[in-house]
Amino acid sequence: MRMANPPAPEELWHYYPKNYWYAPDNNAAARLEERYRRLVLRDHARFVTRALRSSGVPGPLLDAGCGGGLFPRILRERGFAALGLDPSAEAAAVAWKVNGVPVMCAELAHAPLPPATCAAITMFHVLEHLYDPREYLDAARSLLKANGRLIVQVPNADCWQFRLLGSHWNGMDVPRHLVDFRARDLEALLKAAGFEVLRRKHFSWRDNPAGLASSLAPSLDPMARRVRGVRETAPAKLMKDLAYFVLLAAGLPFTLLEAGCGAGSTIMIEARKKA
Repeated sequence: MRMANPPAPEELWHYYPKNYWYAPDNNAAARLEERYRRLVLRDHARFVTRALRSSGVPGPLLDAGCGGGLFPRILRERGFAALGLDPSAEAAAVAWKVNGVPVMCAELAHAPLPPATCAAITMFHVLEHLYDPREYLDAARSLLKANGRLIVQVPNADCWQFRLLGSHWNGMDVPRHLVDFRARDLEALLKAAGFEVLRRKHFSWRDNPAGLASSLAPSLDPMARRVRGVRETAPAKLMKDLAYFVLLAAGLPFTLLEAGCGAGSTIMIEARKKA
């Protein structure tokens, strides 16, 4: 499903303020948030690690749309050659300076890499932001080696949260999300782009509980507060973050149940580049 009357490309970037990409501050609340982000990203790291090891393909992993670079940093700490790519100069600067990740500031189709370079490419919450997701997947296929792996995650427009909350569901994120995917839509797109779907996952420790909490109490969402430039003292930020995490934990049983029924609020897929 595509957004009706999306903003023009030259207007879209106005909806991505410079502080859209996470960079930790040196205070207690930020340090707590950083620990939490590392904890829940282990889920993503395990999924990607399994894909890399099962493929047996040597070479670097490229995290397309890496933002501040925390995820490729975690992979590098695990011994993988992970690189980042992001079209935002602000995000690339955070990835370099804060997380020490080699990152290229470019669109994927113009990445300064030769074809058939990468063992794997990851795209976490990228495709829904694009005018032409198929073009992006074509660029990924060109950069992957034979039998290379593509790991994609998007919000699931067929989840229980959307059915219950409608336009209040955090996964809509209008106008930044230009395309809403159901699992069958994403799989059809991957197959049309020359990929074979290998694994599916409907639950993410980072995204599913947080998406529900942000939908129910958007004023507590740490990212939304940062993007809106909410002025708050360090103690106030800490209290709001703690309240958000309590709400997040309370929603965990529901998000586990919907994912167990194949209707989780995110879809993560491992796909293989076909010959």
